[in-house]
Amino acid sequence: MNVYDFDKTIYDGDSSIDFYKFNLKRTPRLSKLWFKQAGAALKYKLGKHDKTAMKTEFYKYFTLIDDIDQAIEEFWIAHKHKIQPWYLEQKRSDDVIVSASPEFLLQPICKELGVALIGSVVDPHTGRNLRPNCYGSEKVTRFNEHFSVDEIEEFYSDSYSDDPLAQFAKKSFFVVKDELRPW
Repeated sequence: MNVYDFDKTIYDGDSSIDFYKFNLKRTPRLSKLWFKQAGAALKYKLGKHDKTAMKTEFYKYFTLIDDIDQAIEEFWIAHKHKIQPWYLEQKRSDDVIVSASPEFLLQPICKELGVALIGSVVDPHTGRNLRPNCYGSEKVTRFNEHFSVDEIEEFYSDSYSDDPLAQFAKKSFFVVKDELRPW
């Protein structure tokens, strides 16, 4: 099987940020959370919050979206064109996406692509992370709950923070837009 990061790897951009911008245009009242979101980001940068706590504060904006399922559906109608063509050309039915983005956000596009998904487990109604953010070594932990790392043929990511998972692949690639470089 081949394993892929999602954001900035097979998706041109960061889907969580794009989803936020998409909803901010439709629901301007989300801006009332900017101060708390910026505070959480600052605490993360200063080492006072971990990534999971920072993202939980950021995701509180989900509580202000009237119909999050409808918003996700409309988001992917508008954004599925951002799936990289190189990925679509080599996609296999046994591909696995392992992402720090919320599973509920990526589930519709992964279902459409016909691939498995492991992502951050976030409550779509509260924004609360129910497990640690699926990032770095947590990706290995989460992957091993469903598969064996011994099954990874190729691994693709835009970030060396994914090195813990890349180390298990027979071949790993660093992705910059549509350029695939050896890890």
